[in-house]
Amino acid sequence: MSAVDSSLHDAVRHLYNDHHGWLYGWLRKRLGCADNAADLAQDTFARILASRRVLEAREPRAYLTTVAKGLMINWYQRQSLERAYLDALACLPEELAPPPEQRLIVLETLHEIDALLASLPDGVRSAFLLSQIEGLKYEDIARELGVSLGSVKRYMQQAFRQCLELMT
Repeated sequence: MSAVDSSLHDAVRHLYNDHHGWLYGWLRKRLGCADNAADLAQDTFARILASRRVLEAREPRAYLTTVAKGLMINWYQRQSLERAYLDALACLPEELAPPPEQRLIVLETLHEIDALLASLPDGVRSAFLLSQIEGLKYEDIARELGVSLGSVKRYMQQAFRQCLELMT
């Protein structure tokens, strides 16, 4: 292990020992669930370790709070997406409902699509959704978004490029 890796692990260990209890309590208060708070607290420290930025943190609790808030937002979005999917499944007759294994695959795919859409700039995402979900032609999208036809074509190229990158 290099000296940098060793000091990084030491810094994370000290941060964890000094602030894990506080972070867990902070998350538990906001989430109302001990298990979810424990999971997000662990995810917070894992994210910090992976980012290798712990050595830059001057205010540890502010840093932990910032990382944990981002993870909490992602968690809430994931929960919302899962609820919407389960609500849609509840409307299906039982014989048409997919088996549990297939549900998990669909949920994971939905999360990947959601992450892809979230990563697109606003104009690109809007054009892509108007085209793929609403079925609008590029000229109609340009009018709807108030941009040129050339911009819509660039937006769609960017969206399709990112879709292809996700598939590889």
